[in-house]
Amino acid sequence: MNIVVIEDEPLAAQALAALLIRLRPAARILACLGSVEEAVEWLREQPAPDVLFCDIHLSDGNSFDIFRQVSVGAPVIFTTAYDAYAIQAFEVNSVDYLLKPLQAAAVERALQKYDARHPATPLPAAVENVQRLVRTAPRARFLVKAGPALKAVPVDQVAYFLAEEGVVFLVTHPGKRFIIPDTLDQLEGQLDARNFFRINRQVILSIGAVQEIRPYFKGRLVLQVAPAAAGEALVVSAGRAPAFKQWLDH
Repeated sequence: MNIVVIEDEPLAAQALAALLIRLRPAARILACLGSVEEAVEWLREQPAPDVLFCDIHLSDGNSFDIFRQVSVGAPVIFTTAYDAYAIQAFEVNSVDYLLKPLQAAAVERALQKYDARHPATPLPAAVENVQRLVRTAPRARFLVKAGPALKAVPVDQVAYFLAEEGVVFLVTHPGKRFIIPDTLDQLEGQLDARNFFRINRQVILSIGAVQEIRPYFKGRLVLQVAPAAAGEALVVSAGRAPAFKQWLDH
């Protein structure tokens, strides 16, 4: 199941994406979009997802403006703090209308409604076996493009994953960078939590890349890592700092 999340609050988008991956481990979060403009541009340029999770009030307008500007064939599950738009929501190709704060049980019921209306095509046995293995074991390697060829990068060669302007880079310990299609939200559910930690919205860090930790402003931590990240220093957010220290000390 390919999913697009349209939500202008980054923490809410991240929480929903993580919940969806937990409820449907084989799902792929193709994008988390925060505005009408961004959503319209993405939906015009990309193949349609299987389902959209869409907040109604966005940073630059009402999400119904999206459907007035671009034809969206994918079913929609609306998420909102308001019940005033329920009738209007069902004029679009809506599966469900969920009120915030979202509860896992409500999201699961919405997914079940989607499943009932859009039964999955049975997979060949060999493909299903591979997917079952992927769902039950941490990610072991990444297939990346190296020039005209493809190569597999073992997970123990990864120093960190870095999101920049909607693109996720895999950075190896020798300092090579490769673009990968996964989002950081997807990677969080695929990596061994003993060896990788998401320090902020932009970075998932390997334990082997950490060289030095220093206190920073407002309870944050600034890290020296190898290889050094281009641009700004890597900073652990204040909310994640205690868990980060515990992770390093395990």
